[in-house]
Amino acid sequence: TNNAPIEDFIANVPTNGKFLYSAFYDFTNEDVIKMFEDSGVKTKVERGERVFPVSDSAKDVADAMKKNALLPNVKWVRAAAEKLVIKDGSVCGVKTDKGIIEGDGVILASGGKSYPLTGSDGSGYKIAENAGHTIIPPKPSLIPIVTKEKWPSEAMGLSLKNVRLSVIDKKEIFSDFGEMLFTHFGISGPIVLSASAHMKNADKKNYKIKIDLKPALDPQQLDRRICRDFEKYANKQFINSLDDLLPKALIPIVADLSGIDRRKAVNSVTKEERRRLGEIIKNLTLTFDGFRPIDEAIITSGGVKISEINPSTMGSKIVKNLYFAGEIIDVDAYTGGFNLQIAFSTGHLAGSSI
Repeated sequence: TNNAPIEDFIANVPTNGKFLYSAFYDFTNEDVIKMFEDSGVKTKVERGERVFPVSDSAKDVADAMKKNALLPNVKWVRAAAEKLVIKDGSVCGVKTDKGIIEGDGVILASGGKSYPLTGSDGSGYKIAENAGHTIIPPKPSLIPIVTKEKWPSEAMGLSLKNVRLSVIDKKEIFSDFGEMLFTHFGISGPIVLSASAHMKNADKKNYKIKIDLKPALDPQQLDRRICRDFEKYANKQFINSLDDLLPKALIPIVADLSGIDRRKAVNSVTKEERRRLGEIIKNLTLTFDGFRPIDEAIITSGGVKISEINPSTMGSKIVKNLYFAGEIIDVDAYTGGFNLQIAFSTGHLAGSSI
């Protein structure tokens, strides 16, 4: 989860955040932390108020959840759900590949489409749709970005910290400061994943991504810094003057983008060329060419339409005794533990409502 005040959680859910108001207050981030602490999973708070197990082991989290669920009055059935059994407008069971399981209430908590190997393959959307619910078309969110430019592959594996990334679509629609990664297809990393959540019109491919490699320096300060480096390496070739300024993998890329001859003597670089170099460093620009496949997304945007769900109970407004929890609902948040909190909070509210 995240250790931010619970009021801040709504602001971190760009898609239908207000719908989650009751759920977030029914089972808060403090409740989640207490649940795991009581189960023997000690927690810690890291950068961005993100809450992790002290052990850094996902298995410890999974084991604690399983232990909490394996109660004497709980029956576990391993089967593939196929459709809901509905009579007189009320759900009374689930048809599976191993027969019908009867029940007074059903929670659809089948996840999105982002983790098919776990069973979160989008099949829950079909079950909800067959029961009469509207599905907002699923799209990937919190997902790496493919760029038209091929040079990121030359810097593959390079992780940058303390950079600013902005997304432009006629105007700036996103800007954040943090970590990112160059890959064989384009870019990834925390601020890239967050940026992807704001890129709702991916089909248009109008987005420009700008990276400020030196956000702590304004253009004048950066120019003075470059001048100092040029003085230090006055007798060297331009390509050998950037070691103090840029990561090694980015030097040839930035040098080529600046248009300055790599072999040019540093003391021959003109003021205009130096200005252009500074501009590249402050505005390293990439062109959006799409997202990676949805099974590489951390979460799925889209799902069961929220106007068809009671936000106070997570109950269906269409089918009696049917409830929803987690990513199957059309809500999604930024990276940082907020999506997991959505799962915990909606799950608890649905369960206690039943």
